[in-house]
Amino acid sequence: MAVGTNIRTWFDGTWHEDDPAVIRAADHGAWLGTTVFDGARWFDGLAPDLEAHCARVNASARALMLTPTVETARMVEIVHEGLAAYPRDAAVYIRPMYWGIDGGYLGIIPEPGATGFCICLEEVPMPDPDTATTLTTTRFRRPVLEDAVVNAKAGCLYPNNARMLAEARAKGFGNALVADALGNVAETATANVFMVRDGEIFTPVPNGTFLAGITRARHISNLAADGVQAHETVLTFEDFHTADEVFLTGNLMKVTPVTRFDDNHYQIGPVTRRLRDMYWDWARSEA
Repeated sequence: MAVGTNIRTWFDGTWHEDDPAVIRAADHGAWLGTTVFDGARWFDGLAPDLEAHCARVNASARALMLTPTVETARMVEIVHEGLAAYPRDAAVYIRPMYWGIDGGYLGIIPEPGATGFCICLEEVPMPDPDTATTLTTTRFRRPVLEDAVVNAKAGCLYPNNARMLAEARAKGFGNALVADALGNVAETATANVFMVRDGEIFTPVPNGTFLAGITRARHISNLAADGVQAHETVLTFEDFHTADEVFLTGNLMKVTPVTRFDDNHYQIGPVTRRLRDMYWDWARSEA
């Protein structure tokens, strides 16, 4: 994520006009990594799918055996209270977070109810719509549920993503196209992925190895409302080598065009541009 400015933090029942320390050295989240978060966006005075993002952080907490302490509706209220301090034309990254405080048996299992919570608002500009990235492969793969808490947006999953991203950047690429345990394409190191071939849109089927994102689901829904089906299916790296367009979807940028995958080059095509326009049209219609 880009480095932000103008940070506001809701913690311990009040707003702080800065980035206060919220986790102690002995907190379960600090020494055993029991942290979850979510990310929403505010731009042009809009916060699309904010309720869904707040609901998901509570679901992520439960998946990591943490006890959520803030109801979704109340979390949405707190976010809007904090956003009122920003100008309407600001672009803000909205990050609600939970972490474990105490441990139960042997200190390993998070103690029920002993959960920290904060919301961090950080001003991060929306990128230029044609800001694109490039992809390569990585030797690191997405884990499965038997290995890691892949059904949560958990901080402990991100060191693996960081390895993927670092390897890709060392090879001169912007991101990594990542395989699941069977060697099929799952997502990238930072976002879900779609491809277009002969006018048809495809994306990896959710198989429990990656988080099928809220923004991803919104794009699929917008396409369906426009009479276009996005095929959720098993995709190989060869499929991406023969694609006409490739783009990423995620909360931070909504749609990110891909212009290269290893030696294959793509144009920022009509489907990518149409999907982006549809998202903004939908977001404004929900205001």
